[in-house]
Amino acid sequence: MSIIKDASLASSGRKKIEWVRASMPALTEIEKRFEKEQPFKGLRIAVSVHLEAKTANLGLVLAKGGAEVYLTGCNPLSTQDDVAAAVAEMGVETFGIYGVSPEEYEELLVKTLECRPHLIVDDGGDLINLLGGRCKEYAENLIGGCEETTTGIHRLKAREREGILPCPMMAVNDAKAKHYYDNKYGTGQSVWTAIMDTTNLIVAGKTVVVAGYGWCGKGTAMRAKGMGANVIVTEIDPFKALDATMDGYQIMPMDEAAKYGDIFVTVTGCKDVIVPRHFKVMKDNAILCNAGHFDCEIDVAALRKMAVRSEERRNNIMGYELEDGRILNVLGEGRLVNLACGMGHPAEIMDMSFAVQALSLNWLVKHKETLTTKVYDIPDSIDDEIGRCKLAAMGLKIDELTPEQQAYLSGWDVE
Repeated sequence: MSIIKDASLASSGRKKIEWVRASMPALTEIEKRFEKEQPFKGLRIAVSVHLEAKTANLGLVLAKGGAEVYLTGCNPLSTQDDVAAAVAEMGVETFGIYGVSPEEYEELLVKTLECRPHLIVDDGGDLINLLGGRCKEYAENLIGGCEETTTGIHRLKAREREGILPCPMMAVNDAKAKHYYDNKYGTGQSVWTAIMDTTNLIVAGKTVVVAGYGWCGKGTAMRAKGMGANVIVTEIDPFKALDATMDGYQIMPMDEAAKYGDIFVTVTGCKDVIVPRHFKVMKDNAILCNAGHFDCEIDVAALRKMAVRSEERRNNIMGYELEDGRILNVLGEGRLVNLACGMGHPAEIMDMSFAVQALSLNWLVKHKETLTTKVYDIPDSIDDEIGRCKLAAMGLKIDELTPEQQAYLSGWDVE
């Protein structure tokens, strides 16, 4: 049933999967438990996450837990064809091809949902969008699902408010293991790895404009500063702006920052963050990229219309020449730069995020009789289990509260 580009690429993909599995100890421990307990026996799980090696490992772990897994991507430019071939060869039904059109991408999602899943893993809300619309008939068996990213959580909560959420959903992005670790350190490293590999330019001495100072923005700004950049942060939230200034960054609106930036990174989860009035004042040869889930943060369509000429200057770099001769460079078509132009988050980072996914799916199955159609926070017990597992894998130990300390923190009549 799998739809992939080329089955002969599987050998390369297997090597990638084997490499990351060696650095994902938390998920390995969960896999051992799942293989013994078989929590997903008889269940079908549809997974729509960036289709690369770490995601393939998640799919294999769920399959070891007894599930029939149907795996697809969540972005046309983040699928790795060799990984898709490998995981399909390893027994997971896989629907993903790099560089497909938006229409072809949606058809791959639909094919994935034709299994009529009991559980879903979503990244950006594409599966939920289809299950609440075009693919309603495929939602008949749904127990619930998990959402990986900030933008997806926003959309789930909007659906919940309007009473059109198709099934109970777990807010994986809001887990401590996700935003403290994945969003900050994973995004911080993988964004700059992708930018540097794609451009072959230095970061030190440049002015970097980071739009948004949530967890992803914090990590992106921190790594830029660490490599010697002058960092400007733009924000709409006064307290995030204050946080950024206390961390040593300049704060200003994008209308002003647009004049100074050498490299722009949008990390807001919103649309129209960089628009034509900003393009008009940017430096010649400025670099624009997006680290938010969807490709609407930079108005690339408007830039394309403004340009008198465009050309691919390097792989994944499109240069747009404006009437006055300035050239603005867009990386990865304005899509998620760390995956459109790179390998995504490091394996150790995704180990924790995908451990949250796996344990949250298990939690949904255990509590299916009492669930209501709403967005659920990740239980502290899941976060704590993953955190302790990760510490143990790193050879680290921490203190534990004594019974007296627990009583002191939980009571009011204490000395």
